[in-house]
Amino acid sequence: MKKVERLNQMLHFINQKQMFTLKDLINEFQISKRTALRDIASLEEIGVPLLVDYGRYGGYRLLKSMTLPPISFTSHEVFALYFAMQALQSFTSSPFQISFHSINEKFLNGVSQKHRDQIESFQKRVSFYHTEQMYECVYLEELLIAAVHTKALKLQYTTPYKTTTRCILPISIYAMKGYWYCQAYDLDKKAYRVFRCDRITSLEAIELDIAEDLKEINIYNVHSLWKPSEQASRFKCLITETSLELFKQQQYPSMKVVHENENMYLMGTYEPTETKFIIQYLSSFGKSIKIVEPASLKEQLKQYYLDLINHL
Repeated sequence: MKKVERLNQMLHFINQKQMFTLKDLINEFQISKRTALRDIASLEEIGVPLLVDYGRYGGYRLLKSMTLPPISFTSHEVFALYFAMQALQSFTSSPFQISFHSINEKFLNGVSQKHRDQIESFQKRVSFYHTEQMYECVYLEELLIAAVHTKALKLQYTTPYKTTTRCILPISIYAMKGYWYCQAYDLDKKAYRVFRCDRITSLEAIELDIAEDLKEINIYNVHSLWKPSEQASRFKCLITETSLELFKQQQYPSMKVVHENENMYLMGTYEPTETKFIIQYLSSFGKSIKIVEPASLKEQLKQYYLDLINHL
């Protein structure tokens, strides 16, 4: 990173922190102690009001906040931001109703003509193939805000089979293969659950004492919340490197890959209501997976293939 660029970023860094140490600068900008001292001297030369606090717990203190120049981006940062935005094209719903076309237009209007010309040249040589979002999700913003502020929600959840009322503590939202999902703690069932956001038909914030629930869960590690029920069945499948790649593309907290005696196994559990799901999921691995146990799951997968053949 060039010194001028580093000093510009350092201005924003110390203006935000107000108090900092040499170690903070060394770690943030990956520079040596000597370079950090020279940069501080350069900042003082251009008028940055810094006060040195000596002693064991000393450091530097900004005497007053500064009005900073607009953030500038390098050419590589401009291109990285532009191509990262392309992911928004595939979502008709997103938190805060983000519009790709609006952001795209503002972004291109904000960069130089040189950058616009380069982006146009890149567009002719780079293609993005997205999984289109299947259904619109009305409550993404509310779910995200509730997760950030640790607020409980009461929602109506509709599946092809029934509609239920659920009280949840949203933890996070994510998009995968054309769907938005909400990872949450079910306050009634006292268990980790994942909800398809497009199936939420109504939602309202509720006042509940969730202090005891928060003691029991780690909302920053959703996989630690998942626990199989007593009715869950365990499975074990021999897999190949091809299977491993497929698993990494679509994995669930009820599953994991284990290495035993130079072999790889996909192991996990599934609930009685998830039998159809697990069969379709394992069938997507094709010949790169072999069910070891249970025998009943192997037979069900065989029947699934026979039904497909008969359907042809």
